[in-house]
Amino acid sequence: MANRMLSSSSIEGTDVKNAKGESLGEIKDLMINTSKGNIEYAVLSFGGFLGMGDKYFAVPWEAFSVDRSDEEMVLDVTKESLENAPGFDKDNWPKTSDKTYFDSVYKHYNVKRSWN
Repeated sequence: MANRMLSSSSIEGTDVKNAKGESLGEIKDLMINTSKGNIEYAVLSFGGFLGMGDKYFAVPWEAFSVDRSDEEMVLDVTKESLENAPGFDKDNWPKTSDKTYFDSVYKHYNVKRSWN
């Protein structure tokens, strides 16, 4: 049986690709719901050059799958779809109470929001 557990430190910095194998960036952080004890979303860094000008995206955890052989996360979206996703600046993270923002995020990735 394959190991179904990963540490947060092993996920942070992990490359993310889409189903076509194109690079979509890397996971910068995981946001954990301390009331429910689960990961709500990953913060994905995309674009820019050498960390400059990159944009951050809140991606629902349920939108990812794991490529165990390449040790990467897979997000089944095109680069264009990601570029058009609700994002945020790395120095101005969204407030978890911003229902409008997170509703748009979950709608963009076609994932049902499990928290309010």
